[in-house]
Amino acid sequence: MMKSIIPVTIFLFITMGSAVTKNTFEKDTVATSIGDLEITFIRHATLMFVINGTVIHIDPWSDLADYTKLPDADLILITHHHSDHLDAAAVKEIRTDSTIVVLSELCAQTIKGGIVMKSGDEKTVLNIPIITVPAYNIEHKRDNGVPFHVKGEGNGYILIFGDTRVYIAGDTENTPEMKALKDIDIAFLPMNLPYTMTPDMVADAAKAFNPTILYPYHFGDTNTSELLELLKDEPGIEVRIRNMP
Repeated sequence: MMKSIIPVTIFLFITMGSAVTKNTFEKDTVATSIGDLEITFIRHATLMFVINGTVIHIDPWSDLADYTKLPDADLILITHHHSDHLDAAAVKEIRTDSTIVVLSELCAQTIKGGIVMKSGDEKTVLNIPIITVPAYNIEHKRDNGVPFHVKGEGNGYILIFGDTRVYIAGDTENTPEMKALKDIDIAFLPMNLPYTMTPDMVADAAKAFNPTILYPYHFGDTNTSELLELLKDEPGIEVRIRNMP
């Protein structure tokens, strides 16, 4: 199981055209049995992990960062095909000849040469076991009755770093598959309407599978204090709010 989390802050200076702006990304460090896992919170659903020199980018989106200033990827994970998760320009900037891209079947129509994983697949990539979990809507739908995220089109990912299991849910609701998860140390759960979950849905899922650390992410304008209130009596779950609107 996970040992500890130490919150720190890093500062990245990013050049946009002729103007220079300072982007501040929060960063946590988690001790695992195979080394420290550094988590960088780029915002929205975009994350970067580094462990033992291996750089993992998750749903890189160039609206949020200048990827010419970030490390090249050893591994890129893409959860689904919507443009705030699948950004071909960002992928191109951090992809090298040796980069491995793991993605859904629909994403593979845009990003070529990756490893397609479907719901329930398990693969080991760069010595990191990866398990896919379906990501989809049940309740929230478009005006034509089609869910915002259709079952079978998107992935959540569980990454296993030694004794630490990290779940990145992607865009989803509190599905039966999510609620049946076991032994999750760190969970990233989306919390924005109408596309993913309400605070009540996130709390319902968290109470079901009991992650040690819960990071709500992709939360837009959602009041994160509602989630804190809903889970205040759950001593086994630590809710950590980071700058991930």
